[in-house]
Amino acid sequence: MLGVFDFTIIPARSEAGYPEGMEVPEAVRYIARMKAEDCALRAPEDALILAADTVVSVDGRILEKPENEEDARRMLRLLSGRQHRVYTGLALKQGQRVLCDCAHADVWFKPLSEAEISAYIATGMPMDKAGAYGAQDMAALFVERIDGEFYTVVGLPMCQLGKLLDRFGVSIWS
Repeated sequence: MLGVFDFTIIPARSEAGYPEGMEVPEAVRYIARMKAEDCALRAPEDALILAADTVVSVDGRILEKPENEEDARRMLRLLSGRQHRVYTGLALKQGQRVLCDCAHADVWFKPLSEAEISAYIATGMPMDKAGAYGAQDMAALFVERIDGEFYTVVGLPMCQLGKLLDRFGVSIWS
């Protein structure tokens, strides 16, 4: 999408946690940084590393990826017919230099029937996504409104990434 084609994907080896008591924006920045640090151990020394982490927050609770189908069902029921906030933390790392940032968007779900929840879970799509849904997949049918950047909800806020790249001194345009 950005016209960058020379890159390597290095998956983080594990889901990073965060210290207890952190506010959500700080937590997703922390997790993104830990993922960048992990990937840097397996990347060329001068590589520019981008890492991100996305969580859903509702009623002060963080919803990460569901542990199983019943957990996905619990999350979707919790989100049904209401608003929640999606946070995505970003980290850029090159050598010893690291910059982190966070974006958020508010999402409103329509009320979901048990049949819709079951059918969506049966697709397998919610199992690897924060909050047990992907706004870019069939769960788009659940999303009534988004206040904020759509790509934040998908997991890579492009506008925020552009700002972070600018702060890092990297131009996509040249």
